[in-house]
Amino acid sequence: MNIVVLDGYALNPGDLSWEAFEALGNLTVYDRTPPELVAERIRGAEIVYTNKTILNREIIENADALAFIGVLATGVNVVDLDAAHERGIPVANVPAYSTPSVAQMTISLLLELCLHVGDHSRLVHEGEWTASPDFCFWRYPLIELEGKTLGIIGLGSIGRAVAKIASAFGMRVIAYRGHGEGVEMRTLNELLAEADIISLHCPLTADNRHMINAESIALMKKGAFLINTARGPLVDEAALADALTTGHIAGAAVDVVSSEPIRADNPLLSAPNCIITPHIAWAPYAARVRLMDIAANNLKAFLAGNPVNVVNP
Repeated sequence: MNIVVLDGYALNPGDLSWEAFEALGNLTVYDRTPPELVAERIRGAEIVYTNKTILNREIIENADALAFIGVLATGVNVVDLDAAHERGIPVANVPAYSTPSVAQMTISLLLELCLHVGDHSRLVHEGEWTASPDFCFWRYPLIELEGKTLGIIGLGSIGRAVAKIASAFGMRVIAYRGHGEGVEMRTLNELLAEADIISLHCPLTADNRHMINAESIALMKKGAFLINTARGPLVDEAALADALTTGHIAGAAVDVVSSEPIRADNPLLSAPNCIITPHIAWAPYAARVRLMDIAANNLKAFLAGNPVNVVNP
């Protein structure tokens, strides 16, 4: 049984072990695989794992030995699910492994938008507090969260975890799509109009690409915040940059962008009041341990004839 991992470095830069996979077959792990080498590297492999390396229809149709595709993530938009289904190849993802980590990152970004901890620490180190005539100073508005309304788009496991933390801060939580105890459900337009902070926690689909665009931004409160720890293409970045420039959106914090690594011409890089982190919400050690364990268990279940976490039934 030949097992190929096409892009294992992000999951395991050296602090985890592949031994659970090694016990199941002949394992080859590539740190990264450029598109032109995918077909060659999976030739003869029955099992292929990918994180962000694309497995399109052509690749899948020509991988004669391929019997199982594992995605080292929750999102599966990198795999042509229809092509895999037509060949009878199950595609298994890793759900819910990062829920605590992404919820933590979401709230961290929100707190940074509200208090600018990093900016104020930088200013202190640059000498501004030493030179201040007062016992304190601030260069940005300081915002208290109690009583604010958080609008969650996508009330799945991560959205519910974020809602729980927000409620502990005394925030009112509303949501679009999903379900959760103590959360008021709204239509999308109602949520956009009511929320002081909007946080995205939905998967990327053909229907919701650029769901945050000039039209939806116009429905938001002037001075609202936007947080995206889900998928970059959910947001029309040019429209968001324009709204940040005009001040209609007071601040944004994103851990994901439309093309990753971020392109030098991404309009958010020059937009005011925009925090950008390099897609790290999923990556704390504990979350990666869970991911590795679930991915290995997915393969064990497939080999035992009882596939789990299959996304293309």
